[in-house]
Amino acid sequence: MASVTIEVDLPDGVTITAYERHQDGHGFEVSWPLPQRCRCDRCHREADAHLEFKNTAQVVRDLDIWGQPSFWIYQPPFHRCPWCHYRQDLIPPFKRKEVSYTCRFEKQVVRLLIGSNEEEVARRLGISAETVARIVRQQLAEVKPIDPGRVVTDLGIDELSLKKRHKLYVTVLTDLSNPERPEVLAVASGRDEAAGQACLNRLTTSQREQVKTYRVDMGAPYNKACAALLPNAKAVIDRFHVAKKFNEVVDAVRKKNHARVQGETAQGQAEGVPLPDVGIPPQPQGPVAQGAAEAGSPLRPDPRAGEAVPDPGALPGDL
Repeated sequence: MASVTIEVDLPDGVTITAYERHQDGHGFEVSWPLPQRCRCDRCHREADAHLEFKNTAQVVRDLDIWGQPSFWIYQPPFHRCPWCHYRQDLIPPFKRKEVSYTCRFEKQVVRLLIGSNEEEVARRLGISAETVARIVRQQLAEVKPIDPGRVVTDLGIDELSLKKRHKLYVTVLTDLSNPERPEVLAVASGRDEAAGQACLNRLTTSQREQVKTYRVDMGAPYNKACAALLPNAKAVIDRFHVAKKFNEVVDAVRKKNHARVQGETAQGQAEGVPLPDVGIPPQPQGPVAQGAAEAGSPLRPDPRAGEAVPDPGALPGDL
């Protein structure tokens, strides 16, 4: 029996206890350290954790593996308050409350929205467009602080349209220090200079001074925001925008030389151009043409000399 090793990047404290393949998906049973003490949300009293587990399993969506969806499975724990007997669910550190996907799956959805829209991302991931919209709203509403000790050397700032026909724009700030693992740092409404500054202000002054490059489009708003808040960084224009501008210039030159722009071309034979220059083999003249006529070869007029020459396309015996 063949065996396959799957490498999964897990958050701190999360471990995999079991794995099962189900059709085209991957299921991982996960666990995490449970708290020793809990504070009741109802009576606000803190006591030793009285942990219990539900009889059902919870399944949440995680990042794709080999282009196939993966899911994390666990038995939901809860704390029973010894004072008021209130049952309080313990939310895992890798997901939000009352959602069925991990936090890093949310960030992956936001990254895929760059250059796309809700419908396309939903179709690619096999989820509903409403789920994509809900994830973006949660990212916009969340003001999660960035670790001040995080070293950021390369940034990417771009806009994304949540709807087709360019509606509902948001600005996304991405950490590109590790190209293999880009991470969304901040999301803000709009696509103007203020939105770019709002995302960059989530970084500390020392973090902004450490940035060496920032990748933006050729528009003025993001370039102004980065030039003002990233004093030691250089702008790197996306190759997509450079190629787009190059193609626009080439297309403009092509239209200037188009026949409909310059006028209709004159139909007719070239005058004053020797036959060798246009790739036509020399035709026999004079006695050669007369000898061919006496042999019975079909003749056609020579437009240059007014004489009859053999027709190379005629068959013997044709008149």
